[in-house]
Amino acid sequence: MKIHEYQGKQLFNKFGVKVLENRVAKTAAEAEAAYNDLGGKIAVVKSQIHAGGRGKGTFIENPDQHGVQLVKSAAEAKAAAENMLGNRLVTIQTGPEGKTVNQVIVEAGCDIARELYLGIVLDRAEMKPVLMCSQEGGVEIEKVAHETPEKIFKEHFNPAQGIESFQVRKLCKLLGIEGKSVRAADKFMKSLCRMYVDTDCSLLEINPLVVTGDGELVALDSKINFDSNAAFRHKDWEEMRDLSEEEESEVRASNAGLSYVKLEGNIGCLVNGAGLAMSTMDIIKLHGGQPANFLDVGGGANAEQVTEAFRIILSDKNVKAVLVNIFGGIMKCTTIAEAIVVAAKSVGFEVPLVVRLEGTEVEGGRKILEDSDVDLITATDLGDAAEKVVATLG
Repeated sequence: MKIHEYQGKQLFNKFGVKVLENRVAKTAAEAEAAYNDLGGKIAVVKSQIHAGGRGKGTFIENPDQHGVQLVKSAAEAKAAAENMLGNRLVTIQTGPEGKTVNQVIVEAGCDIARELYLGIVLDRAEMKPVLMCSQEGGVEIEKVAHETPEKIFKEHFNPAQGIESFQVRKLCKLLGIEGKSVRAADKFMKSLCRMYVDTDCSLLEINPLVVTGDGELVALDSKINFDSNAAFRHKDWEEMRDLSEEEESEVRASNAGLSYVKLEGNIGCLVNGAGLAMSTMDIIKLHGGQPANFLDVGGGANAEQVTEAFRIILSDKNVKAVLVNIFGGIMKCTTIAEAIVVAAKSVGFEVPLVVRLEGTEVEGGRKILEDSDVDLITATDLGDAAEKVVATLG
C-alpha cells in the first residue's frame, strides 16, 4: 500500500525525523493561504500523486508546467496550484496516461548545502532490512544503481535493535558527512530504521535527503510503501489509503476477496492458487502470448466470486481471450465448473474462453461444462490450454 508524500512526512514528524513545515491544499485558494501561513517567503508547491519523478513530470493539459514548482509570492503559489489541481501529471513512473492531481503541499524553502539519497528495503537474501545511502541525491536512483552501483552504500541491521551508531559513522564517512552533522545523522537514521520496522514498511525512501547550511539533516521528500500483509496490525492505514490512486479493478478484486494485478497483455487469466497463476502466465508467454492479469480466486471461491472475477477480467478492454486454469484440491472441479456456467450466463462472453480443469471430481466438472450451452474450448493440460488460447488470437 502506497501513501502520499505529505502523509509520509506526518509519520516522520511522529518518529522525530526532521521535515520542513508544510500545508496540504486541495484548492488554489488554500495554496495561497498556505503560502502566507508559512511566512510569505520562498516556498515549493508539490503535486501529490503515488509516483516519483514529479519534479521533471509535465501535465497533459499544461505541458510547460512541472509537478514541483518554486514560488516566491502568494499569487505564484495560487497560480501553481491552479495549474496542478485537477490535471493529469505524467512522470517516468505513471505511464503516458498520467495521474490526476487532487491535492498539493505548499512547503517552506530550505537552505540546501548538499543533496543525498537514503532508502530502506528488505534484503530477502540476507533476511534483514538494509539502509542504503548515496551522495547522488535528487536524481533517479535507479539510474545510479544501474550505471554506478559502487556509489550506493549499504548497511544491514537487526530489526529488533535497529541500526547501530558505528554503522551510522561508517556511512557518514562514505557520504562525506562531518562535524555536528554526524550527530544529526545518528538520530535521523536510527529514527528512520525504527519507523521502517514499527510501521511495517516495505519501502521507505527519501530523495533528496538534504544537509542544510547549518549541518542539519532534513527529509525533503518521502516515498513510503506499507506491507499489505501487515494491515491487520494497522487500523489507521485505511484512513491514509487513497483509492483514487489505485487501479479500480484491483480495488474491486480486493473487496471481493480476490488477488488481482492488472498487466499489459491481452489474455485474461482466472486461476486458483498463486503459484499456479504464476506458472500459467509463464506458459502463456512461452507460447507467444501476453497475460493481461494475475488473478487468484483462491481455494474456496464460490459462484459469486468467480462471476465477479470474470467481470473484472472482461472490464479490461485489452482482453481478447480468457484462460481458466483450475486445479481442484480443496475446491472441487464440479464446484468451479458450475460457477463458470453461472458466470458465463450472468456476464456473457464476447471473447474466446479456454478452460482447463484437473484434480478432485474433474470428470464431473468436465461433464458439467460439456452439457452446458456455454461456448468454450476445453483443454487437457496447461500446455494445451496455453497453446489453444494463444491460437484464438490468430
